[in-house]
Amino acid sequence: MGYTAWVFLAVLSIVPGHTHAACNLNVQGVIFGSYDVFNMQSVESTGNVAVTCDVSTPYSIALTPGSGNFTSRTLTSGANTLAYNLYADPARTSVWGDGTAGTVTVSGSAVSANHTVYGRIPARQNVFAGSYSDLITVTLSF
Repeated sequence: MGYTAWVFLAVLSIVPGHTHAACNLNVQGVIFGSYDVFNMQSVESTGNVAVTCDVSTPYSIALTPGSGNFTSRTLTSGANTLAYNLYADPARTSVWGDGTAGTVTVSGSAVSANHTVYGRIPARQNVFAGSYSDLITVTLSF
C-alpha cells in the first residue's frame, strides 16, 4: 500500500506593470513524498519560487487554489482526495494565495530573490493508496 503526494507549481502567468523591467520565474514544486495514514505527524515539505529581474523591481507573487480552495487545497488521485495547504511562512500560519479569502501574497523588490513555499499535509486523513497531485499556477506581477 503506497501513498505519494506532490504539488506541481506551474509558471503560467507573468504580468508586467508599468515598468521597463524584464522578470522571470523559476519554480521548484513541493514534493511531499510518502504519506502514512497512521502517522500522528503532519507531512511537511518545501518548494521554491525564484524571481530574477534585469533591474531591481518591486513585485508580488500569487498562487491559485488548485483543485480545492484556499481554506483546504486538495491533492487528487482519480476521485480520491487528500487535503493539504501551502504557506508563505515557516510556521505555516499564512496561507499563500492571491490576497483574497484571508490569504497572503509574497512581495519583494530585488534583482534576484528566492521565496520558499511551505507545504503541509495534515496527519490522520483516511485516504486510499495512490499517487496524489495538484497543479498550482504561480503569477508574478511587477
